[in-house]
Amino acid sequence: MLQNKFSIYQYECGTDEAGRGCLAGPVTAAAVLLPDDFKLSILNDSKQLSEKMREQIRPVIENNALCFSVSHISHTIIDEINILNASIKAMQESIAKLKPTPNYIIVDGNRFKTINNIPFSTIIKGDSKFMSIAAASVLAKTYRDEYMNQIHEEYPMYNWKKNKGYPTEEHREAIRKYGVCKYHRMSFRLLPEQLKLDI
Repeated sequence: MLQNKFSIYQYECGTDEAGRGCLAGPVTAAAVLLPDDFKLSILNDSKQLSEKMREQIRPVIENNALCFSVSHISHTIIDEINILNASIKAMQESIAKLKPTPNYIIVDGNRFKTINNIPFSTIIKGDSKFMSIAAASVLAKTYRDEYMNQIHEEYPMYNWKKNKGYPTEEHREAIRKYGVCKYHRMSFRLLPEQLKLDI
């Protein structure tokens, strides 16, 4: 069972992102503020859950959270400021939309820049240790998957409905065959053998 709280602060939010390693689409972050007595035994890091389980858990999180927020940072911003800064920006934007405002932040990973001088802790594998980070992980993943399913309709040849923009062999084969589209991250190594992509 995951832990409810890391700090002694009343309003501690957890935050996490999804889509950092993708070749296309946004990086998406969520921030979640859960009540102290929140319990959900099957909640875990979203990568440990099936797509079906994530979809079942999402409304439970949304209906029981004190508040939650999700933010997408586009591929164009990722190319401008790099994926690490874009991931942090997505988390900061999600936190900024929370009401009540959190007075402590716990972050999955080891890098973060505070927002509004709110104290924070970075926690390696935090999404498999704390409820609020795991909840944020599930929301970030499900909202990003929804986004990729939508843009799949525009560019079905990349099969984003299945690979969600990750660098699968199928996705890379489609890039070789059809070239890139407006949603691809041009700052990423889209093909293993590329030095640069001719566009």
